[in-house]
Amino acid sequence: MRSVDIDVGGTFTDLVLTFDDQRVIAKAPTTPYDLSVCFMNVLEDGADQLDMDVEELLPEIEVVRYSTTVAMNRLIERRGPRLGLMTTEGHQEAILIGRGAQWCDGLRIGERRNMAVQHKPEPLVSRDLIVGLKERVDSAGHVLRPLDDDDVRDKLRYLIDNGARSIAVSLLWSFVNPAHEKRVREIIREEYKGYHVGYLPVVLSHEVVGKVGEYERTMTAILDAYLQRSIKLEMEATWDKLRECGYRGTFLLTHNTGGSAEMFKTTASRTYNGGPISGLMGAYHFGRALGYKNVIAADVGGTSFDVGMVVDAGVRSYEFRPVIDRWMVGISMLECTTMGAGGGSIASVNTLLNRLEVGPRSAGAMPGPACYDLGGTEPTVTDADVVLGYIAPDSYFAGRMPLNAAKARAAIETKIARPLGLSVDEAAAMIRSIVENNMASAIKREVHLRGYHPEDFAVFAFGGGGPTHVAGFRADVPLAVIFPQSPVFCALGSSVMDIMHVYEKSRRMVFMEPVTERLNEDYAAFNETVEELVAQARIDIAAEGFALDEVVYAVELDMLYGGQVQVKRVSSPHVRIESPRHMQEIYDAFEAEFAAAFSPHVIHRPGGVYLDNIILKATVLTDKPELPRLALGTSDADAARKGEREAYWPELNARMMTQVYRFEDMKPGMELTGPALVEAEFTTLVVPPGQRFRIDDRGLGLLEYTTASNSSQERAA
Repeated sequence: MRSVDIDVGGTFTDLVLTFDDQRVIAKAPTTPYDLSVCFMNVLEDGADQLDMDVEELLPEIEVVRYSTTVAMNRLIERRGPRLGLMTTEGHQEAILIGRGAQWCDGLRIGERRNMAVQHKPEPLVSRDLIVGLKERVDSAGHVLRPLDDDDVRDKLRYLIDNGARSIAVSLLWSFVNPAHEKRVREIIREEYKGYHVGYLPVVLSHEVVGKVGEYERTMTAILDAYLQRSIKLEMEATWDKLRECGYRGTFLLTHNTGGSAEMFKTTASRTYNGGPISGLMGAYHFGRALGYKNVIAADVGGTSFDVGMVVDAGVRSYEFRPVIDRWMVGISMLECTTMGAGGGSIASVNTLLNRLEVGPRSAGAMPGPACYDLGGTEPTVTDADVVLGYIAPDSYFAGRMPLNAAKARAAIETKIARPLGLSVDEAAAMIRSIVENNMASAIKREVHLRGYHPEDFAVFAFGGGGPTHVAGFRADVPLAVIFPQSPVFCALGSSVMDIMHVYEKSRRMVFMEPVTERLNEDYAAFNETVEELVAQARIDIAAEGFALDEVVYAVELDMLYGGQVQVKRVSSPHVRIESPRHMQEIYDAFEAEFAAAFSPHVIHRPGGVYLDNIILKATVLTDKPELPRLALGTSDADAARKGEREAYWPELNARMMTQVYRFEDMKPGMELTGPALVEAEFTTLVVPPGQRFRIDDRGLGLLEYTTASNSSQERAA
């Protein structure tokens, strides 16, 4: 396999380059002004390690996979075109009214508690650019009021005259009968043709979300219309550079559903949060290969801390109310919690409460932490790590980015230590303690609120800051796993992700009749919907150049009991229903997953069972990782020792000379006990007192408590 996998983060851009039996990693600072620049920079670094230039390398590459934060960045910056929205007459205010909890969608828990200062998000479409069209379709798809073509043309000209440069169309019940939405697009194309300078992007809601939920469907269409142009420009710039250098393969983007698809077949909203999802899927695939059934994927980057969970060797936890930025959407998104805690998180003193706070503000890549010496003056988590002696200023970023320790110390002393009456070491240790406690709290919320025990999990710590902080944030989790590729694990995760398209369609069906508890015997409507989705999948996958006989289909169903509101997505054991036995097996799977999620006591068969949505996953499987077992050698790690340096250990309340080891030189079987530091090319593992680090027979690093029992560690595997 010859592949390029690149993950663009807020601070660094990561590369995993697989070339036959060689795999190299590289990192480069992210260039927010033009992401194609950091893309090519990191690719050049990888090519150099193979003694090739980019023009030699790219013609030999079979596939490029890319996870990006473009969608997230553009929403944060609100850098999008003026939008026009066409909806059904009388429903122009629907998105402005929103769902009941719209004011808190996308807010952190701390912000939600302070309701007095919260407001609804500023709409992406202003009220004067929302128009109602004279038309109406009912919930069965019957046309109650035919579309008035002249009215559409008049409203279209009004939007254009008032500055709209992209149009979203969301009509009531269009996913049942899309004829009116399609006709609206035809009229727009008649008025503004593709070869006109004023060509308008048009997004139809039934094409981006084919299921019930007017607000969510409309907001997804609006987000796609808002982000389409900026993402298109970013992707085209990268694509053009790849083509100029001789690349002729496919260009895949990571989706927030856990798969990836061709750039030209991807909607903007599905790329949101692609990087963290790549890390989660990497944890899933590598966890299966290693025998870990329950894994917490913890990604500490420069800007954020992302947490996802693999439970019982599966990743099927979807966001119950998926939110992008501040808006609820109707697309499926794997559950991955993000919080503002990373190496660039800014520490500050809350003068009102006279306490130290860390994050969510971040120094980002530019100007970055004070120690970057690029103009930043605010103390950050990375500055604290430098002051404490955990990060060596002369070997940071493989020695290519020397840090200014004096500026890190000055920033913490001036803005944290003096105001709080602490020593610089105490202030730096407090910064580190607060950010790690915030991370640990995020993990505990994820684990406990889903009804699990931390002792049953292992943490996969990755990102540039994951190994540096995992000793503090893993808390009650007995085992942390550190991969040699931990600093670029999200890119590594995308390299093992499958090519996957997800299709959804609302189909309200009675699955089990109320009272009689008799299963429905009419399978035609279900199978027709599945066949419709399969036909759409075959067209998309064939267009990407994959063989149709390689496609694996799977069906998931949104189901609920009558009289209840809790919808559970269940994996169907059958793609098509052909017998009463199939119906019974699907119901049994639903009952088991519903009971596990909500409690066996709320199973309500007399209320009947209803099917809301049918989800088809069309997957082209990729090669999965093989991690061979290696012979264990001596436990003595002296051969990997590279020196020592002074570091402050709050557990001992002292600064002391600490042994420093080189991760790449540690062989299977070697182990060491904290306090110690283990340096890798792009990260440093901190081993505090009371913890032990060893290399297992897979060549992976394991961090354990010295007092942990063997049984607690075995429960995670």
